[in-house]
Amino acid sequence: MSYSPEALEAFAQIAALGSFSAAARRLGKSQSTISEAIARLEIDLGLELFDRSSRQPVLTEAGRVMLGRVDDLLCASDRLRRAAARLAAGVEPRLTLVLSDANQFADFERLMTELDQRFPELEMECVFAEHGDAISLVQSGRASLGLLSAQASYPPEIGHATIDESADFGLFVSHKHPLAALERVDYQQLARYRALRLNTLIEHSIPTDDLPTSGHRHWSAPNYLLLMDMAAFGFGWSALPRWLVSRYSGGLLKELQVSGWPRRSAVDVIWSFQRSLGPAGAWLLESLVPFAGE
Repeated sequence: MSYSPEALEAFAQIAALGSFSAAARRLGKSQSTISEAIARLEIDLGLELFDRSSRQPVLTEAGRVMLGRVDDLLCASDRLRRAAARLAAGVEPRLTLVLSDANQFADFERLMTELDQRFPELEMECVFAEHGDAISLVQSGRASLGLLSAQASYPPEIGHATIDESADFGLFVSHKHPLAALERVDYQQLARYRALRLNTLIEHSIPTDDLPTSGHRHWSAPNYLLLMDMAAFGFGWSALPRWLVSRYSGGLLKELQVSGWPRRSAVDVIWSFQRSLGPAGAWLLESLVPFAGE
């Protein structure tokens, strides 16, 4: 059985305002219309919602129980209307953003707060991937936008622009690692010990290509958090985002003093030319890099 949305709204207003006449004024309807709507609702439900024995209507026990259910229905109906309006206006229901552990992205909180205010019903998803994996997610349409360390080149269908952020890398080892005892370290010394390297599913370029190939078989992991743990356990040295080490290593790692390090890498935002961004995605892109999507 379906129930009139107008009757449900009238029920909620009467319960809130304490009178049929006040509910009628709030809803811009006559009192007789409101009374008839409640009478039909009570018949449909098979319940008496208001005790009318006194001057002002009072919710019955059944009415109090049903009020919570009606509030849920009215909220769901409002979400449905707003979702339909957004879709009719072209606002995407979901936005997926690829992020990298390499980037602290100081402005992220402000942007997400403003995004929430502008598009309160948007479903926002953040996924973490590095380099080629991030590009692949945007290529496939799994993600709308990506933030990653700037690459030497991109596929022709991938748009890219450099944002006002940078990824800051250093070389780190555990305090118990032999390299930690050295005041300065050169590349020949690095080559004597196992390297811990990022290994994404897709080939990529990273800002550590000039590092020596260790004489020991290198170990790899798909993200910087795992590499940081491996370094903390003393399994080798690794190029890691300095902010990540500072915040999450618990002081277990030492930064090596190596010529040319630490080093910074520019950060790019990427999107696909083959898929149009919705209003939320376009706003986020233009907030990161004005006019990038034009």
